[in-house]
Amino acid sequence: MDELLKAGFIEKEKGRGSRIVEWRKSLGLLTVKGFSESLNQRKKTVVLQEPIVSSWNEESPFPFTKKEQLAKAAYFQRLRFVNDKAIMLEHNWYSLDQLPILKTKDFVDGSFFKTLSQRFLIEIKGTEQELRAEKASPTVAKHLNISEGSPILHISLRFTTSRPGLHLYSEVYCNTNKYPITNRYFL
Repeated sequence: MDELLKAGFIEKEKGRGSRIVEWRKSLGLLTVKGFSESLNQRKKTVVLQEPIVSSWNEESPFPFTKKEQLAKAAYFQRLRFVNDKAIMLEHNWYSLDQLPILKTKDFVDGSFFKTLSQRFLIEIKGTEQELRAEKASPTVAKHLNISEGSPILHISLRFTTSRPGLHLYSEVYCNTNKYPITNRYFL
């Protein structure tokens, strides 16, 4: 019972006992596990842009290292679905001086993080996040099948990894109407 309490599955109330906590189905995107591990629903990912050689995202809120600034970036874009509803548009960058161009067809179980772990022995160690509520641009609205100007959550992420000097950068646009974003993740 104490483990369930610590994990947040139950609440104890003095004189009344314990009760199970009801949670809305949510996306644990603010964990280091990422989308692929976040929700026990039918998920699908559509690649909108295969990884290509690119420049870095000039609008990133996170400073790039000198080494990253001198290197080219790999960029790819994906659209994520839950139960056939588009809920997340993501743009991703990583340094080509740290990793080669990876084709999404070669991702382990469709997961970039699993690919890093299993093929390159690189683990995600942590993340920095900046969250903003914004109005959907025409492009984001089109991809998420919502009206232009609808409220969305824009998350900027910089992941740290077990490989010194390798950071992963993402700009994620989320339609949170049906699935809120959480930082909960349970094994």
